[in-house]
Amino acid sequence: MDAHVSKSTVAGRAAAPPSKSYTHRAILASGYASGALVHDPLVSADTRATMRAVEAYGGSVEILDGGATLDVDGFEGAPEVPADVLDCANSGTTMRLVTATASLADGLTVLTGDASLRSRPQGPLLRAVEQLGGRAESTRGNDQAPLVVGGPITGGTAAIPGDVSSQFVTALLMAGAVTEAGIDVSLQTELKSSPYVDVTLEVLDEFGVRARQTSRGYSVGGHQSYEPSDGEYHVPGDFSSMSYLLAAGALAAEDELVVTNAVPGAQGDAAIVDVLDSMGADVDWNEADGHIRVRRSDLEGVEVGVADTPDLLPTIAVLGAAADGTTTITDCEHVRYKETDRVTAMAEALTAMGASVEEEQDTLTIHGGRSDLEGATLDGRGDHRIVMSLAVAGLVAEGTTTISGAEHVDVSFPDFFDVLYDVGADVRTEE
Repeated sequence: MDAHVSKSTVAGRAAAPPSKSYTHRAILASGYASGALVHDPLVSADTRATMRAVEAYGGSVEILDGGATLDVDGFEGAPEVPADVLDCANSGTTMRLVTATASLADGLTVLTGDASLRSRPQGPLLRAVEQLGGRAESTRGNDQAPLVVGGPITGGTAAIPGDVSSQFVTALLMAGAVTEAGIDVSLQTELKSSPYVDVTLEVLDEFGVRARQTSRGYSVGGHQSYEPSDGEYHVPGDFSSMSYLLAAGALAAEDELVVTNAVPGAQGDAAIVDVLDSMGADVDWNEADGHIRVRRSDLEGVEVGVADTPDLLPTIAVLGAAADGTTTITDCEHVRYKETDRVTAMAEALTAMGASVEEEQDTLTIHGGRSDLEGATLDGRGDHRIVMSLAVAGLVAEGTTTISGAEHVDVSFPDFFDVLYDVGADVRTEE
């Protein structure tokens, strides 16, 4: 599917979708439990992959009220060996989290995904499972899926690098709670994307599981049970997805765009509000009512590190291209190992639109003062975040911007183009 976005303004009110990160964790936590009701989940391609994994391990997931609630019947910390290969599709979060689940089962689980997912690094998690006494290997011997994982592990200590993915830590903490001895995660390097582990700790606490940060990394005790209060969990709004709406407001809301469902919490990507403020945006967050108001503003370039907020790089890059001065995005090498190499993807797409961009291994520099954005035909790279950020760029580019692979927004924000249209954007999609 192609999306066509023309220069236009936005105004009104838009609700951010539920958090993908929290939804993944809540579904799997409910699987580790006897069950739970998950309210206000994000029902998307990625989270459906986690639902399928829970079912493959012996649980069940029923979507109620048009997606307003998930009724999860869990496997109570004792996953079955799946009867078939576990296909995680395009969801890296699913694969990493449920790889650790597979290490609890008394037998072998085979995990795979689409071509993009089969190119993403899994080695640190595989070696962690082996350190804990399980079997974990890549069928091609390259630390990438397909994976073969077996157990059951009983807990222990695993040393892993922290600069590849925080999801490895999340996976081990979630699985470790139901082992006999628990799991101590020792970080060999500084942890990137640490706010995502904070999200994990928050969800675990909501499900009655005790885990903590230590001087060396993280630790979770064993013999614990997942028991959410009143058997229910409510998913907050997603700041990663919210970033596109806020950027659209800062670039194209001549009046006011109000983004709702902005509830404070552990999400690192709430930093987008501070980034906009530092660039001079007219933005105000009422944390009590969960509303963020933003208007079009003359933005100035800034330097921003994304070590803890990799998903914000595409949004910040677009803001930088439309700002005066230079925007430098640092600490971004790990952003190259997402659904696509997002550093190169944004550099090439913005250059095609007329931006002045310099790309280095760990830095992306956008010279906004030397950039005049024009519509172009762009490849969305099969990446939901690339597609959505380029759609925002299209709001302020002369002419029409066409983005291929627009259907991939279904990964995290299925209604993105409808929401953009409803607030006044000149946008249409076609097969």
